[in-house]
Amino acid sequence: MSTHGITRADIRAVNLPRRRAVNRLVEGFATLAALIAVATLGVVVYEVARRGAPALNLDLLTKDPVPFSIGPVKQGVANAVAGSIVLIGLATLMALPVGILIAIYLNEFAPPPIRAGVSLVLDVLNGVPAIVVGIFVFVLVVVGHGQSGWAGAFALAILMLPLVARSTMEVLSLVPSSLREASLGLGIPRWRTTLSVVLPQSIGGIVTGTVLAVARIAGETAPLLFTSSIVGTHTSWSPSHALQSIPVAIFELAESPDPADHARAWAIGLVLLLFILFTSLTARWLATRSRNRLSASR
Repeated sequence: MSTHGITRADIRAVNLPRRRAVNRLVEGFATLAALIAVATLGVVVYEVARRGAPALNLDLLTKDPVPFSIGPVKQGVANAVAGSIVLIGLATLMALPVGILIAIYLNEFAPPPIRAGVSLVLDVLNGVPAIVVGIFVFVLVVVGHGQSGWAGAFALAILMLPLVARSTMEVLSLVPSSLREASLGLGIPRWRTTLSVVLPQSIGGIVTGTVLAVARIAGETAPLLFTSSIVGTHTSWSPSHALQSIPVAIFELAESPDPADHARAWAIGLVLLLFILFTSLTARWLATRSRNRLSASR
């Protein structure tokens, strides 16, 4: 039957009006869900900013807490800021090279059965609750040795590892096969091809995955309660003993009966939220840049 021979009865026969109505209904639900997600984020950001902005000042980030203070003493959470920097930095140093090596092996060298099995393990590990990871590290490392920054960083690295590995695998799979074939055709070994051809094309995506993983662990509290929460009030940069962190500091300040502590909790929560928003936007920018670069090389 030609296009010009289609009648209204034929359209009714294929239920075209009903399909259009269902399509519009589904599009409406999808749009509504997207608006709810955006509105939820907007409400959270607004509420945290409204409550935290009045207490946000330079003293909050540069002064140590002064417990049981009498009178208007200037204090902040500098120990938590320093501790979070150390913990996140060490976790990144632990997880990043291991995650990249896992991704390179699975994507470039591993046979399909091993790749499928390890990929499944990474997905399961990515879904393990953070508190379970904290209990695991507590039993494995903390018991008998005490809490330390190393233990806290190790717990965060476990949470970070599957994110780095999976994101690196995805970006490695986007590298055109023609680049690998051209390099191998010149007699260059496979490991050298991976190191000199594949990885340089994937740097942007690897950095993107790392930034997203950092944003993921920056707000984790449960693992640190088991591994690095028995701390003093002075700023310390040494991971040999327990370090304070921003999420744990928020938890402790929120549990305090002092309204001033509540205000500091909202303020440091605003700082953490801004950090996560900034890292997420940076990751999106890097992802777009990496995607354009890979598209240009095809």
